[in-house]
Amino acid sequence: MTAPAPVPPAPAPPRVLVVDDDPTVAEVVTGYLVRAGYVVDRAADGRAALARAAAFRPDLVVLDLMLPEVDGLEVCRRLRAAGSATAVLMLTAKGEEAERIAGLELGADDYVTKPFSPRELVLRVGAVLRRRTAVPAAGAPEPLTAGDLELDQQARRAFRSGRELALTQREFDLLAFFVGHPGTAFGREELMSRVWGWDFGDLATVTVHVRRLREKVEDDPAAPRLIRTVWGVGYRFDPAGEVAR
Repeated sequence: MTAPAPVPPAPAPPRVLVVDDDPTVAEVVTGYLVRAGYVVDRAADGRAALARAAAFRPDLVVLDLMLPEVDGLEVCRRLRAAGSATAVLMLTAKGEEAERIAGLELGADDYVTKPFSPRELVLRVGAVLRRRTAVPAAGAPEPLTAGDLELDQQARRAFRSGRELALTQREFDLLAFFVGHPGTAFGREELMSRVWGWDFGDLATVTVHVRRLREKVEDDPAAPRLIRTVWGVGYRFDPAGEVAR
């Protein structure tokens, strides 16, 4: 008689580190996340957050930007400088657009603006983690090429004339989308939705990422040949590289 196949162990629940110096906010967020099935740890300042991130090894950090000791932007910067792949969901105050953009540029995955619904935050945590762990379609994705650009989608590496480009995760996703859809103009809202899966957010985020991408792929970012502005619409990728007018 054939022995039954062993049942694979259930996957461990995701680990979330909540970083907020307001004990009430931290307690409420922690309670909602625990009820949603997450394993949660907490830190009340930036220095403690870095120590707990190293010891707890979270899958995601809920990170308030206004922190004592070390602020949230610096925490995010240090996590990324250390090569951490931990997802980061920022908590920002209303009107702090510059801080949100700075956080996204440093590699944060998403943000929630205070005051927020704890249920919304739990949903956003789940959405970020799903994007991070999404299983690609069967078969290795094909490399993408356009002129002297080459993108290895499986390894998530981009090259220009054989030189590797230092791209953030979002920059790579945006460039891959552009290269995969040459000659088509996309609005900023559509890019936010189709590239990063965001249904809402600051449209300035797209503008900032386009600017940073141009700095890395264009000969002259002030006169872009590849990623062109389509006035009144958004942006278009032109693989022919004609000078934008």
